[in-house]
Amino acid sequence: MTNSIVLLLFFLTFLEHGLFFQRVSSLGINYGQVGDNLPPPNKVLQLLSSLNINKTRIYDTNPQVLTSFANSNIELFVTVENEMLPSLVDPQKALQWVTSRMKPYFPATKIGGIAVGNELYTDDDSSLIGYLVPAMTSIHAALVQTGLDKYIQVSTPSSLSVLQESYPPSAGCFRPQVAGVMTQLLSFLRSTKSPFWINAYPYFAYKDSPTKIPLDYVLYNPNPGMVDPYTKYHYDNMLYAQVDAVIFAMARLGFKDIEVGVSETGWPSKGDGDEIGATVANAAVYNKNLLKRQLHGEGTPLRPNMSLDVYLFALFNEDLKPGPTSERNYGLYQPDENMTYNVGLLSSSSTSSQSSTSTNSFMSITSSASTVCTNTGF
Repeated sequence: MTNSIVLLLFFLTFLEHGLFFQRVSSLGINYGQVGDNLPPPNKVLQLLSSLNINKTRIYDTNPQVLTSFANSNIELFVTVENEMLPSLVDPQKALQWVTSRMKPYFPATKIGGIAVGNELYTDDDSSLIGYLVPAMTSIHAALVQTGLDKYIQVSTPSSLSVLQESYPPSAGCFRPQVAGVMTQLLSFLRSTKSPFWINAYPYFAYKDSPTKIPLDYVLYNPNPGMVDPYTKYHYDNMLYAQVDAVIFAMARLGFKDIEVGVSETGWPSKGDGDEIGATVANAAVYNKNLLKRQLHGEGTPLRPNMSLDVYLFALFNEDLKPGPTSERNYGLYQPDENMTYNVGLLSSSSTSSQSSTSTNSFMSITSSASTVCTNTGF
């Protein structure tokens, strides 16, 4: 056997087992720190660099992380904690926050975005949502004043609970309780050219209705998928359907030109007895199949020529997170930096246009449809 054949077989083995890594510009990962046994930030930086991941999201402005990631190729998406929003409505306090939390670290540390809060609207608590847009406005004004607005975007991640309907995607619309705030938010995002971020977990839909929702559909495995009866678009996975439902919801409020990104998505490798589908096998398949699509720069059926930015959840299992067992088992890695399972990145590349598309059916449906949702099921 010649050396060239040996090298070819070795390369193919890497591809088969997902061990060949390639940098993907549309892929990031969430670096949560709710644990008492996690590696220090400098070790995390080494791990991310070895994975060729160049974007990560943190849930605060931890100075140790910001300092450790200086002079690296990894861009940080930082977070203003929910409880800070009422005080940051004050422009002077927002300026103080930017001056003390951002300016000392930038540009040595790449900071590409600020998430103002996280999932401020939930079914249980929406008390802070009224502070959202005023706080975002004050923070953006502080970035302008300090000359950082050209480099750092301001947005906020929402959960899918902001939607009244999400199936079929063309029926997507916001809950009446948040429609007013969403209009203000979308106006801000349009004016600052910032994306709308959504935390989307097909796992939750499957867990709640495992007899109605095909597992292959939520895991991106080959499956018949579903066709939206109004747009006739074919969906072979739930995540893309959820994202397009958000796009339709925005369009119903008159906003058809705002990018949508996925700030969190993932699958737990372990759960309680009633958390159906929370297994290592399913988690590995979900994340591996998603990574394959990210390598090809895929867009959704509604915006096929616009690659979808996605942040995987999460880098580590976090042992201090409250809630069911699944909450502590989303990590690709254990705290000792051993893999929970191997997802890898297949070697493939694709350059996609960053321009969005608006089809005739999309324009027709959203321009004539009422903002009132129609109840439907999967």
